[in-house]
Amino acid sequence: MTLPSGISFSSDNKVHLPARFNVAVPFIDRHLADGRGPKAAIRTVHGEIVTYAELAERVNRAGNALLAAGLKPGDRLLMVVKDCPAFFYLFWGAIKAGIVAVPPNTLLRAPDYAYMYEDSGCKLVVYSSEFAGEIEPALKEFPVKAMTVEAFLAEMAKASDELEPVPADPADDCFWLYSSGSTGRPKGAVHAHRDMVVTSELYGVRVLGVSENDISYSAAKLFFAYGMGNAMTFPLWTGSTAILDDRRPTPDATFENIERFKPTLYFGVPTLYAALLMALDTKPRPVASIRACVSAGEPLPAEIFRRWQEKTGTIILDGIGSTECLHIFIGNRLDDYRPGTSGKAVPGYEARVLDNDGKAVARGESGALWIRSESAAKYYWNKPEKTAETMVDGWLNTGDTYREDPDGYLVYEGRNDDMLKVGGIWCSPIEIESCLITHPAVLEAAVVGRADSDELIKPHAIVVLKQTGGGDALTDELMTLCRKTLAPYKYPRWVEYVTELPKTATGKIQRFKLRA
Repeated sequence: MTLPSGISFSSDNKVHLPARFNVAVPFIDRHLADGRGPKAAIRTVHGEIVTYAELAERVNRAGNALLAAGLKPGDRLLMVVKDCPAFFYLFWGAIKAGIVAVPPNTLLRAPDYAYMYEDSGCKLVVYSSEFAGEIEPALKEFPVKAMTVEAFLAEMAKASDELEPVPADPADDCFWLYSSGSTGRPKGAVHAHRDMVVTSELYGVRVLGVSENDISYSAAKLFFAYGMGNAMTFPLWTGSTAILDDRRPTPDATFENIERFKPTLYFGVPTLYAALLMALDTKPRPVASIRACVSAGEPLPAEIFRRWQEKTGTIILDGIGSTECLHIFIGNRLDDYRPGTSGKAVPGYEARVLDNDGKAVARGESGALWIRSESAAKYYWNKPEKTAETMVDGWLNTGDTYREDPDGYLVYEGRNDDMLKVGGIWCSPIEIESCLITHPAVLEAAVVGRADSDELIKPHAIVVLKQTGGGDALTDELMTLCRKTLAPYKYPRWVEYVTELPKTATGKIQRFKLRA
């Protein structure tokens, strides 16, 4: 692929951008000059096709509609939007108009959104009507101007289809992604204009080989850093086509989409690959169009890799990325992979495995994984202490424990803290424990990660009751409570009853003993 005008990468994979640079220009506007106007940029499961010409026009209208709504350059737009073309219009329209786009997790609950309204200081919330049940109660708790996607599209239709990009520096604030922290409170990772260029070129093009001819289908949703790259920035960077499905990614829906749209690239998470394999055990499904599969979000067990290759004839390229680095920074490649590992550092990214004193460990020894890259977030919004702790001299502390095998492949060994990654999404054990103890029968609770039959981590609750008892009926009640109160993926898959929890002298639960 020829790089857009004015953009280059040096031999050490460092990006060089013009001093005045709005990232909406190379991702949206340039495709018209390159002759891609009539080509499909987006196809949806509902039969909608958006061409590059239509996308550029609607991005302009969206940017003008946001300005007409009273937003100014630098203001934040919170967009709780499902996977649909409107996500593209809002995100890129905001950026082109100099407004900071903030797309949070659409699976959260009202208290989470109320916190984000206040923390971000957003001037407008635009949300898909499907999420009104959580968005609107949050608006009562922290009032802010809001409208549904349908209402915004109506305003868009009235707006001008011409918009000059607001000049920016490549390092200026561009968009945020909220990432959960060890306390469970989300952190706004602030990304610059250059960051999407870096990930799209270094991983998208140079590792995956994404080209104009590809069709990308991602089970991971657009609000994820992972899904955003898979289904939006990689296709737009290369002038290829993205498939969007706003439904939950079930095995049946996944295979139907593969058969219907014939994607060449498929992006999933280990939990879904395990479910797809179960479906393939009962009914063969064609996947011949796919030239590469990618997995991230949590470690891919080697057994799932083996079974997938056996069933489909394709391999899954496992990798690790983060909200802070925007996409995969360590990954396997089509010509260089090892099952059960995260692979090797992506070109342009540097990885170090360090001990508690900040010194490099010997190969084969475990340590904390630190990453340096040009796609790393600049800082955490409103969290200077966490920024100083995590982002040090250009290096990012990933919070993961890794070791390097004899051949240089990096092997994941768990989190440095107690956070759990379930279905590719971080969740705090404290949040689940706080929910469990609201049940009148529960005295105390601790939550740790436990591998299921596919070696995928799920929450395991250890509960102390106020009175002796337990049993299946109470377990069902506790699971139902968590499902109703928390984001769906956070409920404990197992509940164990004990008489006491291991604690420190100060009363802190020793989760490491429960994990042993």
